[in-house]
Amino acid sequence: MDQCEDREEGVPPSKSTLCGEHESQTKAQRNPPGPPPSSVSLQSDASAGRLIDFKVSAAERVDQQSSEVPSGQSAQQHQTQLDSRFMLLEDNIITFVKNELKKIQKVLSPDYPECLESHREEDEQRSSSREAFVKITLNFLRRMKQEELADRLQSRSPIGVFQQHLKSVLKKKFQCVFEGIAKAGNPTLLNQIYTELYITEGGTAEVNDEHEVRQIETASRKPHRPETTIRQEDIFKASPGRNKPIRTVLTKGVAGIGKTVLTQKYTLDWAEDKANQDIQFIFPFTFRELNVLKEEKFSLVELVHHFFTETKEAGICSFEDFQVVFIFDGLDECRLPLDFHKTTIL
Repeated sequence: MDQCEDREEGVPPSKSTLCGEHESQTKAQRNPPGPPPSSVSLQSDASAGRLIDFKVSAAERVDQQSSEVPSGQSAQQHQTQLDSRFMLLEDNIITFVKNELKKIQKVLSPDYPECLESHREEDEQRSSSREAFVKITLNFLRRMKQEELADRLQSRSPIGVFQQHLKSVLKKKFQCVFEGIAKAGNPTLLNQIYTELYITEGGTAEVNDEHEVRQIETASRKPHRPETTIRQEDIFKASPGRNKPIRTVLTKGVAGIGKTVLTQKYTLDWAEDKANQDIQFIFPFTFRELNVLKEEKFSLVELVHHFFTETKEAGICSFEDFQVVFIFDGLDECRLPLDFHKTTIL
């Protein structure tokens, strides 16, 4: 085996690994030959001349095993302590489940307020336990075919209430657009003037030279690869033959082609419950808004809390358990340094 060649193709060689005929001769002169190795190994200067015997005698092995296994009396004591702790754990879990089920039963009653009680004074552990139990309850209700109760519980949970609030805010924000000079009291509904765009899929490794979002009359064909047309509500859905889900979409086109309106329509359809209801939250940002925060530092969660303060009030401090879409509109207007290699992750 050519060790030098193998290192180049795989992991780069470390400083302690030497290759080549000259170095081998030097090592042979420095260290007398020992017994032939039983397998291929790589040596370094740090290990030269040191032989370590890893063999353990039978007596030592027996003593080592006996020290890991407690004696009969200590094993019985350990089992007794374990039983006692699990009895206490069982009591705590049963008490917690009973209390939470009573609260959920109140929530599902017709005369109860529209949302679960807010427990802002609770610590993070208790709050996360309650959220986890609500998810477990939803899972059991759906397995029991109690879809109506499950939907009602989900809509009245703090997360569900915030989702409805977010949809209401986004609906008001994007349902109307202005054409030309805006006239007071005469807004134009986006759904009435929206024209379906011709969306084509670009390359995966780099941005396509052609427009990914363009009107059909200005479309030009790429000769060596057929284009795939995509509906705006399906831009995050994997095409046939693609195994990995689509996590990032970049739209490209000339100014005024309709990229911003496309994102508004996508958001509005979600807010009006028309499409993509598997998505739990959509957070649209514009780089005009983000440019104002040039001198400040935010993590992604902090950025969401800054622009959507209700997320913090709802106790949303992580998005790992949710299906979320982040929209960043107007990349050409970005005045922020987009260095994805040197920027510190907050």
